[in-house]
Amino acid sequence: MMNRTTFLAALLVAALGVSSCATVNRLNPFDKNDDGPAELAGEGQRISIIPPDQILEAAPALKGVDFALPPVEKLAAWPVPGGTVEQVIGNVDAAPDLSVAWRKSFGLGTKRGRYVTAPPVGADGKIFLMDAEGRVAAMDARSGAQLWRTSTNPGDNKRDRLGFGGGVAYADGKLYVSSGYREVLQMDAQSGAIGWRTRTSEAIHGAPTISGGRVFAVAIDNTLHSFDMATGAPGWTYQALSESARILSASSPAISGDTIVAAFGSGELVALRTANGNDLWTEALSRASRTSALSEIRDIPGRPAIYQGDVFAVSHSGVFSATDLRTGQARWSLPVVGITAPVPAGDVVYVVSKTGEVICASRENGQIFWMRDLNEGFDTKKKGGIFGIGGKAKTRPIWSGPLLANDRLLIIGQTGELVALNAKTGEITKRVDIKGSSITSPIAMGDTVYVVTQEADLIAIR
Repeated sequence: MMNRTTFLAALLVAALGVSSCATVNRLNPFDKNDDGPAELAGEGQRISIIPPDQILEAAPALKGVDFALPPVEKLAAWPVPGGTVEQVIGNVDAAPDLSVAWRKSFGLGTKRGRYVTAPPVGADGKIFLMDAEGRVAAMDARSGAQLWRTSTNPGDNKRDRLGFGGGVAYADGKLYVSSGYREVLQMDAQSGAIGWRTRTSEAIHGAPTISGGRVFAVAIDNTLHSFDMATGAPGWTYQALSESARILSASSPAISGDTIVAAFGSGELVALRTANGNDLWTEALSRASRTSALSEIRDIPGRPAIYQGDVFAVSHSGVFSATDLRTGQARWSLPVVGITAPVPAGDVVYVVSKTGEVICASRENGQIFWMRDLNEGFDTKKKGGIFGIGGKAKTRPIWSGPLLANDRLLIIGQTGELVALNAKTGEITKRVDIKGSSITSPIAMGDTVYVVTQEADLIAIR
């Protein structure tokens, strides 16, 4: 298992030299004038339910109040990173016993500056994955047997320090692959044979989303690219604001109808027309914290989720928000620092904070039903040194998810555990030792939940 402190440092402050047509000036979190007038909310302005830097708490009025969840349904496929192009899956019927069926290696794990960051997808009885060197593998969903493996490295990038990450998406027997080697590719899902490959100016560390005959992916310079699914020909692009520091992992766009919503390292959440890239609205999910300089990393590394007319997203600088998809009007926000995708379901929306808190909030108004700290009791005190001088502080583990399965929230962590919570109460009902660190959310297909570890193992849980 990799060193958590080293990985978290890489995850949070990976500085990428990128260029763009615009820049964002750095804010000084300590240069605040507390004597100025209080802010007044104007029409359409987001109102935080809880003031900045205040501890989140469950609403007393919601104690013991029930809420609705979607009905349980079995999934035949999980073709894109979030399960659907809206990046939302309901209440899946999978892994009733939460027992590990098998684990299989699919390539090179996190090592020497290369990372396993691509979420798995599944279709046609196969699970498709990408290892730390950008090699795409297909594995049998029942047995874990490897069917084929294809490298995305074009052959001239062996020393490329950004040549990791990206991801895969599936449609109509083809895989669409984004790559840290500055390419987008089409592969045959049966054989792994490459159909077309198109160069990009910068590396792409997030998985693509596919819809309406187009492939969409966000590069590290905050450019949203579109490509023709059939030929790979580049289409329109959208350039967000430049940002010199961002999270190692990256987001995939969400699509509903003719609208695509993309999240960027600048903290911008942008809605555009899928046909031509015309922008509809922009929302900045960023705030300066008086207690954390890392809030200046404004990235939205988790996927935005579109559900029943609203867009849900969470940023590293501490904004968890609901925004009207059609108008871009703010509905509510909470001061949550997050690096994974929120999960709206039924009457509520779930999100996991960077510090390991699982939060269940009302979709309608953002009030909190319950919270559960998965890192409760974790000792962050420095280890080693002499008389308290020197030594290294332990970093809280990162948790990814959740996946809603059979009215349980399944959350995976760097700790080597999968934790199941009662989705109505937050009570921990089971812990499963998966013997491997993970930073990608679990997925489900058929009766099985699949987990990808940093050691490049695929684990089947039934």
